[in-house]
Amino acid sequence: MSVNALLRCTIRLHRKHVTTHLVHQRSLSGAEAVNALRPFYLAVHPDFFGQYPRERDVNENSLKRLNGYLENLQKPGSHSVQPMKLTFYVRDTKESSDEQQDPLISGFRSVSFILHTNDVLSTVMNVLTSCCLPVDHMKGLKASTSKETSKSPPEAQVPFYRPIKWDKSYYTFSGFRDPEQELQQARRVEPTLSLWLRNNEPEATKKYSASLPRREELKRLQKELCHKFNLADIRWQRNWGVAHRCCQLQSLVRLSQQNPEALIHLQGHTVVFADQSGMNASGHVMLGTMDVHNQWIKLLEQLPSYRSLHHQTDWLKERISLLLGGTQVVHMERLGPVQPITEHYSSLRSFHQSLMSQRLHLHPRSLQGLTMLLENDRSRPTLHEMGHFIIPTNCDPPQLQTFLQNHAPEARQRIQRKNQLQAEEEAVVKLCLRSLSLRSLTKEPSVSSSQMILCCRRLLEQHSPLMQGLLICVSHFYSVMQDGDLCVPWDWKS
Repeated sequence: MSVNALLRCTIRLHRKHVTTHLVHQRSLSGAEAVNALRPFYLAVHPDFFGQYPRERDVNENSLKRLNGYLENLQKPGSHSVQPMKLTFYVRDTKESSDEQQDPLISGFRSVSFILHTNDVLSTVMNVLTSCCLPVDHMKGLKASTSKETSKSPPEAQVPFYRPIKWDKSYYTFSGFRDPEQELQQARRVEPTLSLWLRNNEPEATKKYSASLPRREELKRLQKELCHKFNLADIRWQRNWGVAHRCCQLQSLVRLSQQNPEALIHLQGHTVVFADQSGMNASGHVMLGTMDVHNQWIKLLEQLPSYRSLHHQTDWLKERISLLLGGTQVVHMERLGPVQPITEHYSSLRSFHQSLMSQRLHLHPRSLQGLTMLLENDRSRPTLHEMGHFIIPTNCDPPQLQTFLQNHAPEARQRIQRKNQLQAEEEAVVKLCLRSLSLRSLTKEPSVSSSQMILCCRRLLEQHSPLMQGLLICVSHFYSVMQDGDLCVPWDWKS
C-alpha cells in the first residue's frame, strides 16, 4: 500500500471516529446521563456513608470532579478533556449480598478508575462498568443512539467507536493520539509534592499574609465572646474561611448588643455555627448561619427545655449502660450529619424500652470500656474498625446480647490499636511541626490515623525547605485554600 493510500485510509477512519463521537455525544443529554447513573449514585452517595467520614468525604470530592467532567463534555465546542483519576467507595446495594455479609465487614469496596473518554455515553458506561454496576438499563439509550445513527449519512453508519491497537509507528506517522500513551499520562497527572509546592507556595504565602488581619480579628472576637458570656467553646460545623467565620461572630456580637439578656442562656454551653439552629446530640447549641436574629433569639429562649431534654438523654444512657454490662452509648459528631437532640432522645427512649421488654443476662461490668452508636436505619449490629459497635435502634435484645459477647474481645483489640495509632499520630505530628518549621499541621476527618502517620513520616524523610512557615492540611487532593492553607494528599508522590 502506498503512502498516499495509507493516508487516505487513515483520514477516513479518523472521520468515522469523529462523526460517531459527535453522534453519541449528542444522543445523551444531561438529564439522561443522571438517570443512567442512578445505580451509581445509589451506591456511592455520601449520605449513605454517615458513619464512615473518610469514605464519605472521598466520595463527595470524587462526585464533584465527575460532575465537572460531565459538564465539560456537554459544553458547546468541547472536543477533549484532560484524563482524570477518580476513587469511589461503592457500597453493596443488593439485599442478598447484605444477608451473606460478615457483620465485621463494612459493606463497601474501593474502586479507582481513569476517565479518558470524550463523550457522555462512553463516560457513563465507563463509570458503571468500572464499579461493576448493572448496565441493562442502558440498552434503551444504545438503541435510540443506533436509530439516530441510521438516520445519519451513509458515511456515519459505523459501529460505536472502539480503538484499534495499532503499532506505535502508526501514531507517529498519522499524528493521531495513542490511547495507551494517554492512559499512562493520566496516571502521571498528579504532580510530585516538591513540584506542586514550588508552583503554589508563593500564592499560599500571599493569601496567608492577606488573611492575617482577619485571623487576628477572629481570635479577638472568639476570646471576647467566650469571656463575656462564659461560653465553653465556639466551633464551626464546616470548614468555612476566616472571613466567613468573622462575619458569623460579628453577627453574634451585634445580637448581644441589641438583646444582651438573650445570650445569658448560653452560659456554660459550646456554640456551634451550623446549617440549622437547635441543640445537637452532644448538647451543643447550634446557630444556623442562614437564620436571622429573631430565629436565634427564639432558640435561646427555648434553651432551658433543651437542657432538660439533654439531662434526660444522659439518664437514659446510664440506664442502657447498666442493662448492657457497662457498654456506653456515645455520639460522635464527626461521624455523620448533625443529629438534633430531639431525634437522639427518641432513639434512646425507643432502644431503652426495647431492652426493658426482655430481661438480659449480662454481668454489670462484663462489657466495661466498650462503646456503641445507635442508628435508626441499620438492619443488624456491626463492629466498626475503630472498635465501637453500631447498633440498630430496633435490634432484638437476645440477638444483641449474643453479638456483644461474641465480639467484645475483637472490639477491645481494635480500641487498643486505635489508641496506639492516635498516640503515634500525635507524636509524629509534633515532630513534623518542630522539624519542618510548619505553622500548623492538621488533617481532614476523612484521613485515618494510619494514613496520617505514613504521610508525616514521608514528610520527615523528604524534609523539604519549601514547607517552612506553611499551614498544611493532609487531605486526599491538592488545593490552595482561600486563606493560604495548603491541602496535600496523604499519599503524595515523591
